Amino acid sequence: MLRTLNDLFRSLFDSPPSADEPASQHTLQLATAVLLVEVMRSDAKIGAQERHAVLAALRDKFALADDELERLFELAETHATEATDFHHFTSKINKGFSAEQKLRIVELLWQVALADGHISHHENHLMRKLGDLLHIPHAAYVAAKQRARQHMDVPDAPADP
Repeated sequence: MLRTLNDLFRSLFDSPPSADEPASQHTLQLATAVLLVEVMRSDAKIGAQERHAVLAALRDKFALADDELERLFELAETHATEATDFHHFTSKINKGFSAEQKLRIVELLWQVALADGHISHHENHLMRKLGDLLHIPHAAYVAAKQRARQHMDVPDAPADP
């Protein structure tokens, strides 16, 4: 397991893969986890609800064991803290996932944003930015947000576009 995580870390920062080489599963897991952690961190108050939502999203998306989830979460926190932009992560997701898979990621990102029952201005701004970077059409983006609201059992808020 440790070797696998080391390979994952190296795959993000070593030489980029050729255009024909698809992103590895580990790279996609970490890129997705970093975005989830960034949404969690975008709220002024990070609580257990958001952390739980990130872990639940990763478990749902990748079906990892608990120890793998914890290690992936730790790596994602480290990368999120050190990252200067999102392009490095979103470009890997854009290359490695289909439009439908990316839309599911946006829905999971919304679930993290909604975990505490409200969406801050920072969370809303970040979600719009990530939706754009992942090339999600606006109608699909709004539908993903609504599915996340239904999943989290959060009522619609008219002032929350």
